[in-house]
Amino acid sequence: MKRFKNILYYADYEDDQEHALNRAVNLARSNGATLTIIDVIEDSDIAADVDRQFGFDLNEMRSQQRIEELETIVKKFSDKNVVMIPKVVIGIAFIELIRAVINDGYDLLIKSAQIQSGIIDRIFGSCDMHLLRKCPCPVWIDGQKSVYPYRNIIAAVDPAAENSHEINKLIMDLSTSLAEKESANLHVIHAWQMEGESYLHSPRSRLSKAEIDILLSSTEKKYRQKLDDLLANYHLTSDSTNVRLIKAKPVEAILSTASEINADLIVMGTVGRVGIPGFFIGNTAEDVLQSVNMSVLAVKPEGFISPVEPE
Repeated sequence: MKRFKNILYYADYEDDQEHALNRAVNLARSNGATLTIIDVIEDSDIAADVDRQFGFDLNEMRSQQRIEELETIVKKFSDKNVVMIPKVVIGIAFIELIRAVINDGYDLLIKSAQIQSGIIDRIFGSCDMHLLRKCPCPVWIDGQKSVYPYRNIIAAVDPAAENSHEINKLIMDLSTSLAEKESANLHVIHAWQMEGESYLHSPRSRLSKAEIDILLSSTEKKYRQKLDDLLANYHLTSDSTNVRLIKAKPVEAILSTASEINADLIVMGTVGRVGIPGFFIGNTAEDVLQSVNMSVLAVKPEGFISPVEPE
């Protein structure tokens, strides 16, 4: 996976760091990349009062303390031959992380999964969901129960989608490279459906079952051909034992396969319409991301524009 040169790791000290941090360090080492370890401290409500009454900057003191903690972490990896830079900023986590990606050109953001505190996180979106929706670079969120190394990796592709070649190629590049690096099993999934099939089965369509079956067969053939075209560069075909062309809704296909193979990581795309800042159509990606408790590596299509503006 020698494609990342400037990696950002979010060291949220409230969450378990071990697996995600090890992955970030090892990935930086294998890529010859610079690794920035960043934390975001929320602005204190009493900072202004403390400054006015006691004459010192509370946020600055908190930042300095956290920098020292991050420097201690960096020292633990001094034998890894990785350039590691500690950094602390003040603000709202997902906004500052995305601004850092935009301003400093990071090509990958890694973090451990945020611990969900309740239904509010699900409804309004945690920091993780904000990053997955709005961060322009690939976002790798290491699951709370992640294993090291990964054992089973899913590449969820959709080569039939319009203008999807580049994002599907990126999904395959990342998943095949990572599977090789971690000696994991790779499973490629493409779900397909025939639009209007339910209507065709109704009395109004006046089609026989045999005629509907012919339509289904020809539709499946089209999807299979598109999948084979994508897989050709990876020495795979739709008939390979680790490739599944599944007639189902994408969410159902991904979740059922993930459960069946006990998947550790899903590599998939989040869909953004090119040229419209912050426009996110995420039915499949969002449903999957809110339904799994495993690691996710999510990529955006070329041309995605984040709604978060740089300072």
